[in-house]
Amino acid sequence: MAKVRPPHTDSDHRSLCDVIIRNIESHARLVSEDLSRRSLQERMADAITASCGRMSFVFLHALWFGLWVLLNTGRFGIRPFDPFPYGLLTMIVSLEAIFLSAFVLISQNRSDARADMRTDLALHVVLLTEHEVTRALRMLEAIQERLGVPHDRESDLAQLEMETRPEDILAEIQRLGRRHPRPRHAQAVEPGST
Repeated sequence: MAKVRPPHTDSDHRSLCDVIIRNIESHARLVSEDLSRRSLQERMADAITASCGRMSFVFLHALWFGLWVLLNTGRFGIRPFDPFPYGLLTMIVSLEAIFLSAFVLISQNRSDARADMRTDLALHVVLLTEHEVTRALRMLEAIQERLGVPHDRESDLAQLEMETRPEDILAEIQRLGRRHPRPRHAQAVEPGST
């Protein structure tokens, strides 16, 4: 049984049990290790994506575009170097957009891979938990029988004692999906369809 930390510890979360704290620390360590394993290109892509995903990036660009337009009006004693319709500015912004999209996609691909790993881990933990609960229910039923306590074989509890097979659940989800298809824009890409 997990111990609850005594109220006089240094932790900010005194009511958290040791198991939760250990899990949080383990998760933080795994995230840190994952970040340290990134290649130089991945670190650059993440840094660029992070800096471009801030409002300061938007403000900087608004200031840049405003100054560019003002300087190319010819009103400040400067000969326009990119007069309207600002072809040079358009080309620079287009190139920037191309590179930014590539950096965002690189970061998103890494993020998707990490999300897939977390989803796989969660699935395995849920399946293990389901197996353990099913086994515990069977043990409780055996104890109940040994003690001579009557029970209903048709109850929800009896159904919960049955082993859950993921492939049966997926087949039922797919069957219901064919019967009630989702709108086109809400459908996820099926694995192997790309």
